Amino acid sequence: MKISVNNKEVETAAVSISALVEELSLPLQGIAVAVENRLVPRTAWDGYALAEGMNIVIIKAACGG
Repeated sequence: MKISVNNKEVETAAVSISALVEELSLPLQGIAVAVENRLVPRTAWDGYALAEGMNIVIIKAACGG
């Protein structure tokens, strides 16, 4: 299915946020995920079903000042 991740179209076989994070080789800590501009708690990633055309934003924490 095709979804938008950080404004880029991505073809994925992932069916949940946790599967998408794993597919994209992202770290499990230090990131936040929003679907359709709503933050999804990490505890809900396994059960949050992805669908064609969803808009997902992944934010990585950064250190610095």
